[in-house]
Amino acid sequence: MNCYQSWLLGNLVIAAVLLVVDLPGWSRPIPDATLGGEASRVVDRSARDFEIDGGVRRGRNLFHSFQDFGVDEGGSVYFLNPNGVENIFSRVTGANRSEILGTLGVQGNANLFFMNPNGILFGLNASLDVQGSFIGTTANAIQFEDQGFFSAMNPEIPSQLLSINPSAFLFNQVPTGSLINNSITPTGTITSSGNPVIGLRVPDNQSLLLVGGDISINGGQLSALGGHIELGGLAEIGTVQLVIRGATFKLLFPNNSLLSNIVLTDDARISVRGNSSGSIVVNANTFTATDGGRLVAGLEGVGDGGSITVKAKDFNISNVGSSGSASGLFIQIVLVLLVIQVIFLLILNLLELHQVQF
Repeated sequence: MNCYQSWLLGNLVIAAVLLVVDLPGWSRPIPDATLGGEASRVVDRSARDFEIDGGVRRGRNLFHSFQDFGVDEGGSVYFLNPNGVENIFSRVTGANRSEILGTLGVQGNANLFFMNPNGILFGLNASLDVQGSFIGTTANAIQFEDQGFFSAMNPEIPSQLLSINPSAFLFNQVPTGSLINNSITPTGTITSSGNPVIGLRVPDNQSLLLVGGDISINGGQLSALGGHIELGGLAEIGTVQLVIRGATFKLLFPNNSLLSNIVLTDDARISVRGNSSGSIVVNANTFTATDGGRLVAGLEGVGDGGSITVKAKDFNISNVGSSGSASGLFIQIVLVLLVIQVIFLLILNLLELHQVQF
């Protein structure tokens, strides 16, 4: 064998290895075979950008199924949204957690349900590009009242009856995967008070739900300005009910169930403060907000200031973050602050006018 042949053989071996080895930073959704002839199809738009076509259509619902699903750093994965589809459901049936390091989106107005029982990680530069609501869950299955299930544990082709709204999340194994959000990517939105919105964001007045397993938000942010954000999970086998009213998605946990833990740290921020009132609900066994971790509701105008509800057996709220922000729960109303400031200035003027001495 001459030198050229040796060089050629060596390069062929390297190429073969690169095709087999899953190199870090190069993710591509891999559909599974559970949907038969209606399997999800991945359309390559570039080396790191993909569209998801195909899937099983059941009335207003569209179902996708994957062996493995991730989004590469600097890349994107968009689900196509056929006319009339209001909800897109995606399950991962393989053994790996999903690492969303780039943009996860929908090319349309449908709500996106993303389910992986092994866990979901949103990286520093992860972002959502959806026009509807987003629900990320590590449940094993999604229930559709008494019509059936869309399961990642026992994956089948969805029944024709799964054309109604989902009604519950089923947790059939312990422990379930964790949900982690580290995203601080700019969204391009600035609030009327001049604050940039970063992290994972759904459009104003929509809902953003994370349903675990344990939930950790380490410096990351979640935003649904004027909308609804809810975090919660089970640490035991059970069912979490889902109630849908328009664009508002809410969770109902069984009484006396063992809930998972939720941690906000390192200036993590969950905000619904916008031009209309929003709400935040947290259901946890232990709720930790430390080093600047905080929940923020409120209004940048006139009206109801929104609400924050935390249901937990134990609380750990402490310390100021690196940005100087305190940890905790905050309802901020710009109009009230402006009125207080105006009154204060009027008092100062009156004191100067009458030369009052103290």
